Amino acid sequence: MYAIIATGGKQYKVSEGDVIKVEKLNVEVGASVTFDQVIAVSDNELKVAADVENATVTGTVMDQGKARKVIVYKYKRKTGYHKKNGHRQAYTQVKIDKINA
Repeated sequence: MYAIIATGGKQYKVSEGDVIKVEKLNVEVGASVTFDQVIAVSDNELKVAADVENATVTGTVMDQGKARKVIVYKYKRKTGYHKKNGHRQAYTQVKIDKINA
């Protein structure tokens, strides 16, 4: 059984027991989180739209962190302009506990 959920502007295909990294959520480590934007659920047949209106996916927050640094380098030729910048995206690591369909 798997579900497709939407959070943080992205969509994730999850099953029970999966560990995923999603955009940062304001939830403490060890707390439970519920994803109510379920797009589809499948257990031998795919259910979408009105069939998954009340479906939810629950999980436990395992970690809050930052991803590896991405270097952003801007350069314009012949003008002596160059700028180096770095970015680390914040994430929340969630373990999927149950799919309620």
